[in-house]
Amino acid sequence: MDVLITGGAGYIGSTIASALEDAGHTPIILDSLVTGQRVFTESRTFFEGDIADREILGSIFSKHPNITCTIHCAALIVVPESVEKPYLYYHENVCKSLELFKHLEDLGHPNVVFSSSASIYDVVPDFKVTEASPLKPSSPYARTKYMMEMVLEDLTKASKLRAIALRYFNPIGADPQYRSGIHDPNPSHVIGKLVETALGKLPEFKITGTDWPTRDGSGIRDYIHIWDLARAHVKAVERFKDVLEATSEPYNVINLGTGDGVTVKELVAAFESVWGNEIPKSEAPPRPGDVAGAYANADRALELLSWKAEKSIDEGIESAVEWGKRREEVLGYA
Repeated sequence: MDVLITGGAGYIGSTIASALEDAGHTPIILDSLVTGQRVFTESRTFFEGDIADREILGSIFSKHPNITCTIHCAALIVVPESVEKPYLYYHENVCKSLELFKHLEDLGHPNVVFSSSASIYDVVPDFKVTEASPLKPSSPYARTKYMMEMVLEDLTKASKLRAIALRYFNPIGADPQYRSGIHDPNPSHVIGKLVETALGKLPEFKITGTDWPTRDGSGIRDYIHIWDLARAHVKAVERFKDVLEATSEPYNVINLGTGDGVTVKELVAAFESVWGNEIPKSEAPPRPGDVAGAYANADRALELLSWKAEKSIDEGIESAVEWGKRREEVLGYA
């Protein structure tokens, strides 16, 4: 099966590409390389360009007419930056995605797996959310994901477009074969910051927000190994028609998480246990756009995709640490 991945040169997109290859499929990458890494496209079919560019999309489908699905990962993702630059986030994430979806339908390739986010959920009393839980995105970044879900729901009702939105919880770790991992030299991901602190590249790890109504005051999250997340995308493209037939709906939403809530302080303790030493840390106020958090009820993913998370938090931490040691070798910079 040929699968187009927008943003396939990024952290998540490149790992999905590896999972597709390992399952016998062929990933075709479209990435502007604004944040993605060219090295993650090596030995893969790669088109450098913008997701809203109809000409390059036409060229891709002309050369690869057997593409069965597009996995749409391309997006800007840094919450504090979205607060500072909302126009940029709405333009890149919403406006360009809208054009992409229209072009996919016009070009006769209307099946989409969309990278959505658990950040669109409202805070609920026990922090565990199903796909039917109330939504309340609290940052421009989260609102772009919410908007694109609404766009997809409306488009699928009125056109040939068909879509599955996968609501990611908190990816951690690296590809088990270390073909790719977090590439940002100043990572916003919590595990990236923990690794940078452990390796001495950051003076300390800041626990941002310690007065949330959780068991220890720090935010609560559902930390899912990036490889489990990638495997879920393989299932989504392989079972795309089955999901639509099982639900009799042209648009579906599925949580991707472990089903376990872990606080930031608990994650730091797990990291220190795997690392073998304490790391310098301090407490700080929440960042703009931060929320108490949520963790997944992942029953729907098991039912519709025959998928569940298999790797532990410790495995995610171990692979993140190892990637942190190997990153310079792979990327050419530390």
